[in-house]
Amino acid sequence: MRRFTFSKVRQWSLAILIGSLGFASCDDEKINPDNSSTFELVRDDFQGEIADGEVVLESGTYKLTGKVIVKEGATLTIKPGVRIEASTISANRKEIRYIAVAQGGKINVQGTASNPVIMTADTKKPGSWGGLVICGRAPINKVSKDNPTQKTETASAEVSDLTYGGSIANDNSGSIKYLRIEYSGYSYNSEKEFNALSFFAVGNGTTVEYVQSYEGSDDAFEWFGGTVNAKYLVALNVDEENVGDDIFDWTEGWNGTGENWYGKRSNLGNRGIEADNNSDNYKSDPVSNPTIKNLTLIGAGTGGPEPQAIKMRVGTNGSFDNVVLSNWNVGFDIQHDESLAFVEAGQLKATNVKFDNVVTKSKGSSTAGATVDITKVYTENANATGAGAGTATPDWAKGWTVGL
Repeated sequence: MRRFTFSKVRQWSLAILIGSLGFASCDDEKINPDNSSTFELVRDDFQGEIADGEVVLESGTYKLTGKVIVKEGATLTIKPGVRIEASTISANRKEIRYIAVAQGGKINVQGTASNPVIMTADTKKPGSWGGLVICGRAPINKVSKDNPTQKTETASAEVSDLTYGGSIANDNSGSIKYLRIEYSGYSYNSEKEFNALSFFAVGNGTTVEYVQSYEGSDDAFEWFGGTVNAKYLVALNVDEENVGDDIFDWTEGWNGTGENWYGKRSNLGNRGIEADNNSDNYKSDPVSNPTIKNLTLIGAGTGGPEPQAIKMRVGTNGSFDNVVLSNWNVGFDIQHDESLAFVEAGQLKATNVKFDNVVTKSKGSSTAGATVDITKVYTENANATGAGAGTATPDWAKGWTVGL
């Protein structure tokens, strides 16, 4: 929390007052916990660097007026029901609004099913603020642009310039439970855009459960390497003027697991999943190879610019089980020789898949552009339940989400 500084006279006066009331102590009147931070927390001007200790957002609404960086050794704790609202960028306050956790920092979102934490914006429009960025020390497969055979252990995150990457697979960036992120995805330009929640080399010591992205303008969730696992994720895009990007996206060697994901869009955004390994070196190690179980992806129909449910390319691997795909032109689109080799070997696969209004169940293309038969990538099961209820809203997503 903020370290409030009182004059000695005011501290002395407060002590006399407490003593006169006969209290030896009063926890309700404590302003700083023992591990308090030097960060100055101002409810209507929440911004700056949290460099030490723990800052606790206790209740009510906090106005995000710039960027908040949680640095190494510091912790940002957000209690149930707290609402963080990004203010509108103006001529006087041009700083991009976002929250970022640096390597060695931690975020603890303590929402509940009945009282989730909400990160939103004053302007109820996709792309109104940056979103949440987490940078860890887990492995990535980034390579040098000048020499694609030369790996780099660390890199700079595209939307916060913070360092990410390393060799600590079980790195811990904190815990996130019952969080709703609304109207995120601020865009610097076409090549540099925030997502709702971005994982940069986040380790599997981090907990991520029950998170919704609502009306973001870029990807809802994106993994840049790392090993973090994520359960109970929801993404919803319905704004007809918002041609967003993908629902779920991974690259740079992500090797975590995903369980119970529900993504739905009725606007003309891109794919349900866009999955890469490394676009500069398709064989760069560690190879992206997550395991996804209980997945529902619902598209806007069989029109639109990129209506693929799952597109996997540039060397990514991965496995899926219990999948429902609804309202897409293409179910599985696998590209490039390296990813196709995983299909042929029986490693890149999807078991227990239910197709609902999907025109083409699968298609493949080699690096040279030749058509490849990849029907072996999936096995069907008409009784697949996906995220829990087929195309319907799963029970676990009810109550703490919006729009479903």
